[in-house]
Amino acid sequence: MTKRNKIVFIPLDERPCNYEFPYLLAQGTGVHMARPPMEMMGLKKRPGDTKRLWGWLEEQSADADGAIIALDTLLYGGIVPSRLHDMDHPQVAERLQRLRELKRWNPDLKIFAFQLIMRCPQYSLSDEEPDYYADWGREIFRKGYIGHRSQLGIATTEELAELEDINRRLPAEVLEDYMGRRAVNTSVILDVLDLIAEGTIDFMIIPQDDSAPYGHTAKDQQKVRAKISELDLELKTYMYPGADEVGCTLLARMLNGNLNKIPLIYPRMAAVKGPFVTPLLEDRSFYESLKYHIMAAGGLIASSAAEADLILLVNTPGETMVEATSQEQANFSYDVYRNIVELVEYGDYMLRNQGKPVAVADIGYMNGADRKLVKLLKQKEMLFELAGFAGWNTSSNTLGTVIAQSMIYLHDGPTQQHLDFLALRYAEDLCYCSIVRTALNQGEVEAMGLSRFELDGQRGRVAQLVKQRLADALEERVNGNAGRVEILDCCMPWNRTFEVGLSARYLLSES
Repeated sequence: MTKRNKIVFIPLDERPCNYEFPYLLAQGTGVHMARPPMEMMGLKKRPGDTKRLWGWLEEQSADADGAIIALDTLLYGGIVPSRLHDMDHPQVAERLQRLRELKRWNPDLKIFAFQLIMRCPQYSLSDEEPDYYADWGREIFRKGYIGHRSQLGIATTEELAELEDINRRLPAEVLEDYMGRRAVNTSVILDVLDLIAEGTIDFMIIPQDDSAPYGHTAKDQQKVRAKISELDLELKTYMYPGADEVGCTLLARMLNGNLNKIPLIYPRMAAVKGPFVTPLLEDRSFYESLKYHIMAAGGLIASSAAEADLILLVNTPGETMVEATSQEQANFSYDVYRNIVELVEYGDYMLRNQGKPVAVADIGYMNGADRKLVKLLKQKEMLFELAGFAGWNTSSNTLGTVIAQSMIYLHDGPTQQHLDFLALRYAEDLCYCSIVRTALNQGEVEAMGLSRFELDGQRGRVAQLVKQRLADALEERVNGNAGRVEILDCCMPWNRTFEVGLSARYLLSES
């Protein structure tokens, strides 16, 4: 096996999914991953210190073998600041050119980068957008959506009437600010494509955060795709739904490349219609995104289980995807149009009888794991035998995380770090996202005099309550003869209920 190396990592932001997950996955692989100190990173709408981040990157890259770079962090200070900055195109483009210096000082440095096409949420909320988005977000999205459909000649009479009403009400200065920033960000992505063409960037992912088939984001994608085609960059530049999982994906790709490995993954679906479901906040059938996620991580889809290095059990919806909070009410399509019992039985057979590594991509629901699925996996004592598990946020966030973890498992096996990451997934994806957060958002934080968007600090009463609730949920739903999960630390990184920051470890159960 070839030598492992040093990888320099610039995260998309300071949240655990971006700052911690790739770093945790790198542990135990023999790779030294260097990441910036937290004080250089931003805090939600406050941008990171781009001057210090560039200096740190240049210093660390001098003796590195590879670099995984979130360009939104280097250029704007993070994912949310990329939607808020007031820079013009020349200012941002000047920063971008510094990437050339990394290759000049270290010609052998392999650079894998990613940069988002700016999203356009469908709702009016300013939590991660400019302040005016609280009043005009829905109108900004609908103007782009209907306007795009109108250009294509497919807008309905009702849509055109709605667009006319929006045009009368939407303040010109709001639209000018929003569209001006979109134009800057898209122009910079086009500049990035030139760096790929010249060889400065070796591989690029342009993830689509909260995407839709029509609208401002879809039109920007068309511009970017056109230049990708013009420069013949299709094999070096992937564009598909996702965002917060890309650091993990590129880590797996870099490790696979270092080891000259192309893992073959055989996906087994929970539902016949599963491959054709369009997940929430995405713009295409699930199976089309799955192909990209596997390729982006350095693998390929296997044509059969026999030739596969890994079996990926995919808990797809049966018909349409709904939020994980809906598990409290029976849903006909989830009970009838899919078969998770067969999915688990198949996975158990391939693991126990065929000796195949098995991982689980739990995309049945958005924003949390499937309680029934985890119950079945526990009954089969598979939870800590898996090569990977994820079930958080969007379908693509889950896919990128579990594919990266399971590919690393293929190289390094069930290390303590692997088991700890599994423990973290069950604590966060199941116990927090699907159980504890649901209760918090159903009136508990309001009863404490707080809001789901403004808690009492990263380590206040809510964090203490969450830690205790997680311990209870883990004891009920995860811990057993096969092992148990211990929560070492708990915080609320953005002072809201949506995400949690956890440190967890796997322990053998006492006999």
